[in-house]
Formats: sequence, C-alpha cells, structure tokens
Amino acid sequence: MHSTATHDPSMNNNGAVQKTEIDSRDWRPSANPWTIAASVMLATFMVVLDSSVANVALPHIAGNLSASTDESTWVLTSYLVSNAIMLPASGWIARRIGRKRLLMLSIVLFTLASLLCGMALSMPMLIVARVLQGVGGGGMQPLAQSILLESFPPEKHGTAMAVYGMGIVVAPVIGPTLGGWITDSYSWRWIFYINLPVGLLALFMANLFLEDPPYLRKAFHGKIDYLGFSFMAVWLGTLQLVLDKGQESDWFAADWIRWTAAASVIALIGFVLREFLSRDPIVQLRVLADRNFAVGTLITGIFGFALYGVTALLPLFLQTVMGYSALDSGLAVSPRGIGSIVSMLVVGALINRVDGRILLGGGFLLLSYSTFLLSRINLDIGMSSVVWPNVMNGFAGGFVFVPLTTMTMSRLRKEQMGNAAGIYNLMRNIGGSIGIACVTTMLVRGSQTHQSYLAANLTATNASTARVLEGLRAKLQIAGASQHTAWLESLGALYRSVLQQASLLAYADNFRFMAFLMLLCIPLVWFFQRLRHRTRDRVDADLGEAFEGNDIRTEGETH
Repeated sequence: MHSTATHDPSMNNNGAVQKTEIDSRDWRPSANPWTIAASVMLATFMVVLDSSVANVALPHIAGNLSASTDESTWVLTSYLVSNAIMLPASGWIARRIGRKRLLMLSIVLFTLASLLCGMALSMPMLIVARVLQGVGGGGMQPLAQSILLESFPPEKHGTAMAVYGMGIVVAPVIGPTLGGWITDSYSWRWIFYINLPVGLLALFMANLFLEDPPYLRKAFHGKIDYLGFSFMAVWLGTLQLVLDKGQESDWFAADWIRWTAAASVIALIGFVLREFLSRDPIVQLRVLADRNFAVGTLITGIFGFALYGVTALLPLFLQTVMGYSALDSGLAVSPRGIGSIVSMLVVGALINRVDGRILLGGGFLLLSYSTFLLSRINLDIGMSSVVWPNVMNGFAGGFVFVPLTTMTMSRLRKEQMGNAAGIYNLMRNIGGSIGIACVTTMLVRGSQTHQSYLAANLTATNASTARVLEGLRAKLQIAGASQHTAWLESLGALYRSVLQQASLLAYADNFRFMAFLMLLCIPLVWFFQRLRHRTRDRVDADLGEAFEGNDIRTEGETH
C-alpha cells in the first residue's frame, strides 16, 4: 500500500539529533570504570593536596627566598586566582580540544610547574610557577568529576561521587600535616618535587584508560569568547585579591580595596551579560535553569564557606592559643580524614536506597553539631576534645558531599556535565575563599571586642584582680625579682591572660556561627527535586527533547 505521508526534512534532522543523543546516552567507555576512576582521582588528589600542603611551609619559603611574610602569601594567592579562572573555562576548552587531551595537558603543565616551584631561586620566580601550576590544576577537578559521571551508569553515580569525594575531602585534611613533616624533615622544595612521580603516573594512566565520548570527538570550531574570558579573569582575580588582602588593609577603609571591589562587581555584571548574549559563551550559564543544579550550586557555596572556614580556624587555634606545633596541630586535625573515608563508603552504599535529601539533611545536622562541639573549647582541653569532633565532622562531610553532588548533576545531559562541573566547583571554591576571609575578619575584630570587655573589668578596685596581681607579684619576688620588676611582670602576665581569653572567646564565637550556618542549609535541601532513576525505555523516549525547559523534569513528570 502506497503511503501518503509527505517527506519532512525537519523530521530527518530531528531523527539525526535523536540518534546522536541516543549514541551519547548509550555510550560506555571501553576501559573498566574503576580504572578510569583511579586515573582521574590520582591527578585530582595531587591538585587538591597541593592547594593546602604549602600553607605550613610559608615561613620557611619566605626565609629561604629573603621575602617578607606578606610577600610569601602571594604563593597561595597566585595559585588560587589562576585556579579559579580555569575552573569555569575548562568545559569550553574540553569541547574545543577534547577532554582527554585537556586533562593530559593539565597534568603535564601542573607537573612541570611543580618542578619549577621546587627550583625557584626568588619569590617572583616562585609566584610565576605557582600561576602556571594553578592553570594546570584548575581544569582537573571539573574534568575528573564529569569523566566519572559519564563513565559510570546513572544508578552508580553516588558510588562514583563517593570515590571522587575521598580525594576532594581527605586531601585538604592531610595536606598541612604532610607539608609540615616534609618541611621539617627535608626542605620546603620537596612539597613540590613529590608531585613529579605522581604526575608522571597520572599522565600514563590517563593516556592508557581515558577516551572522549562521541559528542566530544566531533570538531568544534566555536570562536573564542575573548571578551567573556576577560570579564571572568578580571572578576575572579580582583575578587580573590580583595578577599586575601582585605583584612590587612582594613577592608573598605582603604581606597585600593574600594576600587578593586568596584572593578570586580563591574566585571561580574559584564561577564553575566556577555555569557547570556553570546552565541558561543565560554561558560554556559543557562545550565542554571535546571532547578536541581541551581539549588545545588547555592548550597555548595554555603558548604564551602563553612567547610573551609572551620578547616582554616582549627589549626590556627591549636597553634596560636594552645601552643601546639605545626605537626601536632596537623595530627589533631588529621583524624577528620578517617571519618570522611568511612562515611564515603557508607553513603556510597546508601545513596541508591535512601532519599538523597534525607542523607543530605542528616549530614548537615551532624556537621552543625560537631562544629558546635568545637565552640565549647577552653584552655584546659586535651587533644581528644579536638579529635572526636573532627572525626564526626569528617563523617558528616561525606553525607553532604556525595548526595549534594549527585543530586545537583542528576538531571543534566552528559554534554552539559563538563561545563556544569566547572561552575559547581568554582562556587565551592569562591564560598571557601569568602569563608576564610570572613572568619579571619571576625576573629580579629571579635578578639578586640572581647578584650575590651574583659579589660573593662580589670580595675584597681576589683578585689579579684587585686588578689591575682598580689599572688603573681609574691611568686616573682620569691623567685628573685625586685618589687618593681615583679609588679610590672605580674601586670604583663595578667594582660597576656586577657589576650588569650579574648582570643579563645572569639574562636568559640566563630565555631558557633559556622554551626548555625550549616543548620540554615537544611531547609534549602528540600528544594531539590527527588531523584528517580529512569528506565532505559523512558530515557530513550526523552532523548529528542531540547535543554531549554524540556529536559528539566519535576518529580511528577518523570513517572
């Protein structure tokens, strides 16, 4: 029987698009997903570790290169700025040259830059090498995340993110301890040299096991969005500069801070407008139209604020208030990694059986409680009072990281994951930078406030103050000091005690603030749409729908 149907070219085009999307959805890498996971996590662990391992070595670096302490902080700032710029741009570059090629180039650049860092003969040479290192490391986190999500089937995304989370969460914890041990035992240069064998092994494994999915094998000839990239570089560079140096310059009391902050805001507005108006933007901001991704990006920014804030505060408290050495403070904080590893294994098994929102809410609740325990610190605590809250904190972190990442990326197409992973990781890093800047400021100003309050009660007419001073003076005179010297030294001892108590109270205030901030995340969790793994037939039926509103489904629409 002759068909009367007319030939519609658009149907053929839609059919071709549908076939391409089916190929992308059905594609599986030829290598075992676990070997792929080992390959990308080796590179990612190296990068994340290097972002924190240099912190404790800064005094040694400054002394060896004849630089001031302020100049040595640019070793950290330069790395963070270049790293932040590369995070969102990695998705566009991967489309242009291929994800495997970009990852391998990033590993090569990071490894060579590490060699240059170790060989640096002056501070400017070290800063340039750290900029190159940040460029090489910036693309690895989102690339690793998107490669893992594509290599594992949807029902195993939680397991994949648990593996990814081990590197992301554990590396910053052991970094300061490892850095302190290497610096004390050998030289600060070896904290960079240890990247060489790791980088070579990661490069070999990436070349052997990784491959690009079909949609990345096609030639992409989009023009480089120079204007958008320039806006992004100015925005992130000036923002990081303000956050790092703001407290030293009394924030907006300094003219240069005001001008730099204004430049950052203007560049941000220009960047957003440019990316929405450009036909081929370097960062696809339209991915934020996906509800789960938008909610997850907001929550990861807050999570980064609290996580990095607590991670920065605790070693500082142990060293400056409690008098711990760099190695001892690292040992007190390191058990957090044990809690993280255990929780990653547990949540990886639960993520496909329990609603991710329940896991995420419980994780934030435990994270808040463990941080609140740190606010109950005093000058008589032992190391166990720090270790157990840290283990709980690390355990809670796994219940936040895995379901948060899985739910955030759950409704995105594979082609969108590289770009989305860059935005997601950028927001966590920006949140962390803002968190560190805020807690540092609150710590300094809180200490001044508490000091003023405590000192106001230390008057000559206060009986308790008089008894303490008299007791100190008597002990000093018994030790051989003259009456005048004993009096002056007793006043100095009392003042040092006031400073120590004021600093202690300021730290406690900061930990309580972080605990409250984590509680505020729990209501946001319920804005996520619940995940339901769709069947293969349902997936194939949905493939022809475009991203603009059609591939974003509510819970009811997935049935």
